[in-house]
Amino acid sequence: MHTIAVLPGDGIGEEVIREGLRVLEAVSAVTGFKYKLETYPYGADHFLKTGEGFPDSALREMRDHSAILLGAIGDPRIETGLLERAIIAGIRFGLDLYVNLRPVKLYAEHLCPLKGVTTDKLDLMFVRENTEGAYVGVGGIMKRGTGNEVAVCNMVWTRSGTERVIRYAFDLARRRNKEKKVTLVDKANAIRPMDLWTRVFGEVSKEYPDLKTDHAYIDAACMWMVKNPEWFDVVVTDNLFGDIITDLGAMLQGGLGIAASGNIHPGKVSMFEPIHGSAPKYKGKNVACPVASVMAVQMMLDYLGDHEASALVEGAIANTLRSKKIPSLHAGDLPTDRVGSILVDEVRELAAAAG
Repeated sequence: MHTIAVLPGDGIGEEVIREGLRVLEAVSAVTGFKYKLETYPYGADHFLKTGEGFPDSALREMRDHSAILLGAIGDPRIETGLLERAIIAGIRFGLDLYVNLRPVKLYAEHLCPLKGVTTDKLDLMFVRENTEGAYVGVGGIMKRGTGNEVAVCNMVWTRSGTERVIRYAFDLARRRNKEKKVTLVDKANAIRPMDLWTRVFGEVSKEYPDLKTDHAYIDAACMWMVKNPEWFDVVVTDNLFGDIITDLGAMLQGGLGIAASGNIHPGKVSMFEPIHGSAPKYKGKNVACPVASVMAVQMMLDYLGDHEASALVEGAIANTLRSKKIPSLHAGDLPTDRVGSILVDEVRELAAAAG
C-alpha cells in the first residue's frame, strides 16, 4: 500500500489535482495499484487564515510517505516567492530531492509549434540538478531602495552534488536504451567555476563506455532545441539553466498544459507536479487543462514501480491527443472536468482492450 501526500496548493491547483486523482483512481481499479491519500492544506488560503506556511511537522510526516503530489503554489495576495520558498523549495531541499526530471515528448504532431517535427524527433529527458546552483539562497540585498543598492547572488556547486546528478543522467540514458547519449549543458566558457561540471562529466563518462556523450553551452543548446530537437536523448544541466531550457522543451511538446516533472531522490519519497503555475485568474472557472497533472500522476506511478499503470495513463494521454478527443492543451478549450472524464474513459478502454 502506497501512501501519497497531496498538496493541491493554490489557484488552479485543486482543480487539476482533482482530475489527476480521478485518473489515478481509474487506473488503480484496473491494475490493482493500492494507495491511500493524505491531503495537506498548505497554501495561500491556509496561510492567510492561520499565518502558517509549511511547518516542520508536515515535512517530517512526508518523509514516511511513498510520494508527494503537488498542484501549484503562488497567490498574488502574498509576497512573491514567500510560499514558493517555504513549500516547494522547502520540500526539495528538506527531502534532498536532487534530481528534477522533466520529460519532453511529443505525442501529437499538431501540438508542436515547429514545422516538420514528428513524434519520433522529440523524445528526450532533462535531468536538472535541483538542490544547488543559483537557488540555494546565498546572497542578499543591501542598501535597498537607495542609489547605492547592491544585490548579490552566489551560484554554489559541489563536486558530490554535481557528480550524483550526472551519474543519474548516465544511468537513465542506459535504462532508456534509445540514442544512448548524454548531453551536458553548461556555460563553462563564461562562468569558469562551472568547469567543475565539465570535468566531473568527463570523469563519470569513462565509467559508461557503452554511452555516447555530447556537450553544448546553454545558448547553443536552446538554439539546437528549436533547430534539431532529435539530437537530444538525455540532457543534464544545472538548476538555473535547467529551469529555463525545460520551459522551452515544454512549449515544443505542446505547452505547459502537458508538462510535468519529478523531484526525485532515488529510492526515497519524491514529489511530482505539473510545471505550470497557479494561474489564479483561472481559479474556480473549470477551464484549466489538467493533462500536466495527469502526466505527473503517470511519472509518480512509474517511480513507484507500477509500470503497467504508468503505461496505461501515458497511453490514454497519447491516444486522446492524437485523436483530438482533447483538441488542445489551452485553458478553456474544454472544461477541466471534461478532460478528466475523457482520460478516465480512455484508461478503461485501453485496459479492456488489453484483456
